[in-house]
Amino acid sequence: MDNKGRILIIDDEIGIRQGCCRVLQPQGFALETAETFQEGIQKIQEELFDLVLVDVMLPDGKGIDLLDSIRARDPETISIIITGFATVELAVDAIKKGAYNFISKPFTADMLLLTVNQGLEKRRLSLEAKRLQTIEREAVEMTHARDEAERLNEFKSTFLYMMAHELRSPVSGAQSLVRTLLRGLAGELKPQQAELLSRVEIRMDGMLALINDILTLASSRSIETDQLLEQVQIQPIVLQAIDSFAEEARNQQVTVTCSTPGRSLTALATENGLSTVLKNLICNAIKYSKPGGTVEVAVLKDAEHVKISVADMGIGIPEEDLSHIWDEFFRAKNAHLSGITGTGLGLSIVKQYVDRFGGRIEVASKVGQGTTFTVSLRLK
Repeated sequence: MDNKGRILIIDDEIGIRQGCCRVLQPQGFALETAETFQEGIQKIQEELFDLVLVDVMLPDGKGIDLLDSIRARDPETISIIITGFATVELAVDAIKKGAYNFISKPFTADMLLLTVNQGLEKRRLSLEAKRLQTIEREAVEMTHARDEAERLNEFKSTFLYMMAHELRSPVSGAQSLVRTLLRGLAGELKPQQAELLSRVEIRMDGMLALINDILTLASSRSIETDQLLEQVQIQPIVLQAIDSFAEEARNQQVTVTCSTPGRSLTALATENGLSTVLKNLICNAIKYSKPGGTVEVAVLKDAEHVKISVADMGIGIPEEDLSHIWDEFFRAKNAHLSGITGTGLGLSIVKQYVDRFGGRIEVASKVGQGTTFTVSLRLK
């Protein structure tokens, strides 16, 4: 039989102790007994009980004086006084000291069971109330923590946007000056000078790419949230994204193919956001492809979604890195080793936009064989 509760019986009369045990044990209660004040207080200090039946008068003390120790051990333990001379004064004194009820000798088995079960129900309700209070307090704390995190995230986005915006102008200006020098418009350069300036130009390009990605990331968190989702035509955005990287594809000797169902196909998104998603995916696919490779962009439709896939035959992503590719500033190990520059922000931006659209993005990749990203957008 399951343990319905732990009960301590403190009474100097062996008949009371044995009688309580005969009634309570068959009901599934775990029982302990004590016949003196000192034995009772020792057991109270050593063990936890759900309910204590304590005689008002013990050979070495008053049972009512045990109530403070019982409450100190566990405030929710139910104390029931056993008395042979119940009075109003005793009842008031016992309740003041924390007793839940008292039972007068002699008592019947039914009276004992009724009193014990009422006491244990009181304990159960009290513990449940505490549990609910704890849950409510934790919910309030979690709400506060969430609100604080959102506030800090908003501050972070604003700071990133302002910082990147302020940096872009001087970096663009420096980049223009370097290119002016490289074209010889400020005088003929020596080979060594041209080589050094070419390195500076590469660094400037990387820095400007990082600044632009930070601007896009900050924008995706703040400005884009003000734009309502709408039905956008997929094909024009896909074709425009491909066309914007036509020169990069030629330089990389990569062929980009595209298949779409037609101009009438729409999905729930924003034009700017979807364009950013596709440009990031197509840019990465071209950048990490091998010369002579192919990037395939395909648009499919099922009953509830439009699926846009971007597949390449490039360097691929190691399996252990796949779970981290959406993290800000993360780049896979082989991407670092390839010598190809990148900021590690593109896929984080992609994920944020897709989540905002209520869609999902999946990736399948094998090192050395290529990567396929598939974006699923809701039809409505």
